[in-house]
Amino acid sequence: MITVLLADDQPLVRAGLRALLDTEDDLTVIGEAADGAQAVRLARELRPDVVLMDIRMPELDGLQATRGLAGTGVRVVVVTTFDLDEYVYEALRSGASGFLVKDAEPAEIRHAVRVAARGDALLSPQVTRRLIEEFTARPAVLDEGRLSGLTGREREVLARVAKGLTNARIAEELFMSPLTVKTHVNRMMAKLSAHDRAQLVVIAYESGLVRPGEHGEG
Repeated sequence: MITVLLADDQPLVRAGLRALLDTEDDLTVIGEAADGAQAVRLARELRPDVVLMDIRMPELDGLQATRGLAGTGVRVVVVTTFDLDEYVYEALRSGASGFLVKDAEPAEIRHAVRVAARGDALLSPQVTRRLIEEFTARPAVLDEGRLSGLTGREREVLARVAKGLTNARIAEELFMSPLTVKTHVNRMMAKLSAHDRAQLVVIAYESGLVRPGEHGEG
């Protein structure tokens, strides 16, 4: 059973999300928060698998609340009416595992919860490219210090993760098994203190390993 905490300052929105999720056999809502501070407090107390987090909330906004949950193991999917790219990028930098707008189809929201719960990032290659190209400063040189702990093979895998490739596609390109790719990804997350693939994407671009305009395929 995947447990979910809802964080939104509008009771009607929370009620709608609860109804949407509680009808599924594998999803259950275990708490609701009306502001960011309450979201952090309840998430630390209840330890849900996933928090559906609004951005615009009193006390703490969703981005601040997401940062407050960094390192707890709780996955955050940002759900908001504000689908501006800068919010998406800041949500990822703050530690979110995904981003949805409130008019997303019910199936998309349920899928996002399941994806985040299993430790993956809800990022399509198209969204990844669009955000990073526009909102990541392009370093003049590669930041070797940030990547110094990675092996050459890990850098190859990281570059492909940043371009939105799946483990299966990376395995195909680098002539290794998907399980080996997964092992590399897990090791990189530990070395770079990244809690999921979304964080790896941000690090790859910010460090200069992958530059805006270097497109991959999904």
